[in-house]
Amino acid sequence: MKIILKENVENLGESGDVVKVKPGYARNFLIPNGLAYVASPANLRKVEEERKRAVEGAKRDYLEAKRRAAQLEDMVLVTRARAGEEGKLFGSITSAEIAERIQAHGIDFELDRRRVELDEPIKLIGSYQVPVKLHSEVTVHVEVRVESEDG
Repeated sequence: MKIILKENVENLGESGDVVKVKPGYARNFLIPNGLAYVASPANLRKVEEERKRAVEGAKRDYLEAKRRAAQLEDMVLVTRARAGEEGKLFGSITSAEIAERIQAHGIDFELDRRRVELDEPIKLIGSYQVPVKLHSEVTVHVEVRVESEDG
């Protein structure tokens, strides 16, 4: 019996896959538990349309991320902070602060601080390449220069 999986089923397949199983397994376990439905021609068309929409949506998301990355390329953020003798900051520069600075730089989208992939807060004066992940396949590096307030 052919069925279409609604969810990922271990050792059988992933959501949207059309698989052949024994009729009893389908009737007594998969279908009653909401894990699958019968692979009728109408259901197959519906799954194919959903798959096409998902591919188009993924392509649209990727292109939007590339457009946003173009706005962030070559961006240099200069931040002034109080620092001690050896260039150690009193406090630190966090991913939230970097996201705020990028937002204030005049971009046309909302940048979530979780997109700024800073391993740990910046605690020293210097220049840093900070990755900003806009999509699973699109990461852009923004230069953050930390200078002393004293000059």
